Amino acid sequence: MMQDNEKRSIVHMDLDSFFVSVEVKKRRELAGKPVIIGGSSDRGVVASCSYEARKFGVHSAMPSKMARLLCPHAIWIKGDMEEYSRESKVIREIISEKAPVFEQASIDEFYLDISGLDKFFGCMKWTSELRQYVMKEAELPISFGLSKNKMVSKVATGESKPNGQMQIPFGNEKQFLSPLGVEKIPMIGRKTAEQLQQVGVVDVKTLSAMPVKLLESMFGKTGPLLWQRANGIDHTPVEPYSERKSLSTETTFETDTIDVKMLRAKMLKMVEELCFSLRKENFLTGCLTVKLRYSNFDTQTKQCSFLYTSSDEFLMEKVTDLFEKLYNKRMLVRLIGVRLSDLVHGNYQISLFDDPKRTINLYQAMDKIRAKHGEHILGRAIGA
Repeated sequence: MMQDNEKRSIVHMDLDSFFVSVEVKKRRELAGKPVIIGGSSDRGVVASCSYEARKFGVHSAMPSKMARLLCPHAIWIKGDMEEYSRESKVIREIISEKAPVFEQASIDEFYLDISGLDKFFGCMKWTSELRQYVMKEAELPISFGLSKNKMVSKVATGESKPNGQMQIPFGNEKQFLSPLGVEKIPMIGRKTAEQLQQVGVVDVKTLSAMPVKLLESMFGKTGPLLWQRANGIDHTPVEPYSERKSLSTETTFETDTIDVKMLRAKMLKMVEELCFSLRKENFLTGCLTVKLRYSNFDTQTKQCSFLYTSSDEFLMEKVTDLFEKLYNKRMLVRLIGVRLSDLVHGNYQISLFDDPKRTINLYQAMDKIRAKHGEHILGRAIGA
């Protein structure tokens, strides 16, 4: 196990209001204006917003109805995930050419392990020059934090935004974190922050001084991790980037079948399980393929492309449509399969431009239960 006194140099780079910045890059007249990316209908949610819109209290994942009340003069844009994914790839390619080890944490944020560069160049100077190069080549604003671990660097990035940079010198982690509100610590969401505030813990300094046993009694296994984070401790390594091409699953039946209802239900279940894997690995998909193998071993496939998503509901509709178009021989079926390809990093929340907030909350709750108790513990009621 890595010791806390080992000197690492970890960078967290985050594109500022990424979706909005891409839109401003296309339409310079949007600069300095309150812009909201997402579905503007009452059922929509905010995927991203400009800093000008944030001044009115608008934030990502907020119901669009509320955002319109807070900022009625905002400019609404539907959003284009394909374009955002292309821009993300440009940034990734720039970073991959320069950084010795990097991890893409989402569509708009990256971690870099540049430990040892101080001997030759200077980590802050090197990262500053990389940031300037990214902004010049991609024409997008980006901020970064530099420290000895991922967590402190991510917090530093947040404090440096918008369009800034910050270094936390080795040994100054607690001093940097102490005056911040507990909600600034990654993994502390609204509910956890409220629980802490109920016992008088509002800043990181107070949290860092709490007995570990008390935190464990309040939050279970998460308690000791909260204490570590509050004390600036994080041994999580930067995971080298690797391209994930697709996710797929297939089933060969013991007895060839012509039971259409069962086949359809089986594929819907496959989609549900694949979507859980997508969200767990922080991916979105842009292409769905259905595969059928008949009893005579004739194999056929059909696919469709769409705006990037990880929505069960959306992909279930697509897989049903593809199955109806593909299964036209009315022959016995030996094997069925589903494949999700054209994967990009991103999360479910940003893919739901028009789904209501309750749908997002439902999927997040279901994923949390599956992650804790197993992915087969919970699922949709799909009749055969």
